[in-house]
This record gives sequence, structure tokens and C-alpha cells, in this order.
Amino acid sequence: MINPSKNHTNRKAYNWLLYDQADKYLIEYIPFYKGVMLDLGCADKPFEEFFRQYVDEYIGVDWSNTIHNNKADIVSDLNKRIDLEDAYADTIVSLNVLEHLCEPQVFLNECHRLLKNDGTLILHIPFQWWIHEHPYDYFRYTPYGLRYLLNNAGFLDIHIQPSSGFFTTILLKINYFTQRAIKGSKLRKKVIKGILMPIWWLNQKLAPKLDNMHRGWSLEAQSFFVIAKKKEK
Repeated sequence: MINPSKNHTNRKAYNWLLYDQADKYLIEYIPFYKGVMLDLGCADKPFEEFFRQYVDEYIGVDWSNTIHNNKADIVSDLNKRIDLEDAYADTIVSLNVLEHLCEPQVFLNECHRLLKNDGTLILHIPFQWWIHEHPYDYFRYTPYGLRYLLNNAGFLDIHIQPSSGFFTTILLKINYFTQRAIKGSKLRKKVIKGILMPIWWLNQKLAPKLDNMHRGWSLEAQSFFVIAKKKEK
């Protein structure tokens, strides 16, 4: 089996834990991947190779303003109607996209329209994370906010899972903060990175273990994974 984040260009020495945690859920959700899959907000399609193992057709959709290397098969503003027919897809995935949409309800309504009956929507959404890809970073969602929006769109069987807890969140923030502090000459950068590398590794090894010791760990999640179903009444 192909590792889901194997081709992700953002996977680095200071943040591999983020991708390991996401991989765990993407592998867990394999039984839901089928038929025609839409990857909404696909950017440079880092997960395409993984998803193609399980679906008949994979189609990436993204808008023209993405800061990533856009490899979308269909260029479309996800804040508006997507030019595809109703009940087009069996599976929709959208990973780290919802926070960048100024019209999240429009987007989720479109996901519901585009899914076939008994189709599955899979989302990954950051909760406690820094402002990124500005100015297109609009919202952070609690599980209650996500459930509200998904219910309004008509989704049922909604399951929301926290990706991590307090220690993963705070130690990854420390890793990102120190990584951004690497400045100066090539030699200076090399020395600082050499000092930080073992700290980054230790933080990412310790964080999940510390999360498991924290009773209220899910209240401090770095992000949430969501599975929701379209079921015609």
C-alpha cells in the first residue's frame, strides 16, 4: 500500500507528525473510497497516487488563485456552484480546504448536490493553527460548528474525530516557530538546523504519548477529520 502523504511536498523534518496522523485516518477510511472521487481543493494532487488505488476515477478540482502548483483537472471557485451534474460522485474528499473558503455553507451544499445517494464526504479541517495562505484564511471550526453546517447541507451519519491533543498542538507549534527562526548565512542556517533537528524529532515522538496521558486531550485538537453521508429520505 502506498503511504498517503508520500508525495506531499510540505512534509518536512519539523512536521512529519502532522502527516503521520493524517495518514492514519486516510488509511482507516479506505472502505469509503469508491467509484468516482472528487478531490475538492486538490492543489498539486499530493494524495492522487494513494486514492487511485481504490477508486475508478479520480478528478481534482481547484480554483485558479491557489498558491500551490495547480494540477486540477477542473478549475472552479469552490465558493460557487461547480459545473458538474447532480449526483456525479461516489466520494468527495477535501483536505485542509474549508478554512480557506469564504462561503463554507455554499461549498458543503455543493458537496451534497454532487454526491450520489449513499455517497461519502471526507473532510480534514485545522482547528488550532496559525494563519496561512493569507488572505484566503477565513475560519476555524469546532465540532459543533462543523455539525451545524453539515446538517444544514443535508448530510447524515456525521462522525467527527480529533486528530490530536494539546501536546501535539503545542509541540508542533514550537517546531514551526523555531523553523521560521532559521535565518542568516548558509553556515548559520546549517548550524541552527543541526541543533533543532533532534529537538523537532523528540517533540514529535513525545507528543502522541503525552496526549494519551491527558484526559481532555480531544478538546485541544490541532485538527478534525469528518465523515458524512448523503442519504436520500
